[in-house]
Amino acid sequence: MANTYTDPVKIIELKESILEDNNKDAQDLRSELKAQKTCLLNLMSGPGSGKTTTLLALNKYLRGRLKWGVMEADIDSDVDARTILSAGISAVQLHTGGMCHLDADMTRQGLKALFESTDEHLDFVVLENIGNLVCPAEFDTGAAIKMTILSVPEGDDKPAKYPLMYEECDLMVVNKIDALPVFDFDKEKAERYAKHRNPSIKVFYISAKTGEGVEALAEEIIRQVQAWNA
Repeated sequence: MANTYTDPVKIIELKESILEDNNKDAQDLRSELKAQKTCLLNLMSGPGSGKTTTLLALNKYLRGRLKWGVMEADIDSDVDARTILSAGISAVQLHTGGMCHLDADMTRQGLKALFESTDEHLDFVVLENIGNLVCPAEFDTGAAIKMTILSVPEGDDKPAKYPLMYEECDLMVVNKIDALPVFDFDKEKAERYAKHRNPSIKVFYISAKTGEGVEALAEEIIRQVQAWNA
């Protein structure tokens, strides 16, 4: 006799559905930004890697060459947005209400607020994502460029422990190289782990504090922004 048993439990893969919907929204947003000649960079890292300090260091080289702004994403506070604004850079603060990442719809809302806050067209926008090496890498925000910062005190094993972040990113910035004499950080090992996951990732070594290496990173960003907006 045929087995007519039907499992009464219907299983819905929510994460898969959410990611699929977000990916479509992200692609639509990317197309819109391409049409209006605005390049979006999704900046990701763990907490304390120096994201905001790196943006301030980059401003020395971006100012006058790109019209740019920043969306600062945090669970709470407006400390980073105030810091960016005090440097003369257009900025808005995004609060995620406890969420550990931004998705395409949140990014779209942030862009709308940023564009409304400035009278000029922005060639380049940075989304400084939530400090987290896991969730932000899973969600496409509509960015044309993805960059991650790894600071020397965090250790050289992060690309091995959090592979998706490095698989997804175009640029890996190793920050706080002025602290290399203090920490047991192997540059070759960190780069090998990252390139094992993503052979095309470009690696830059900088100190946002002293300015070492920042100009080379800025030139690469400018090159990619200009290519996107061409």
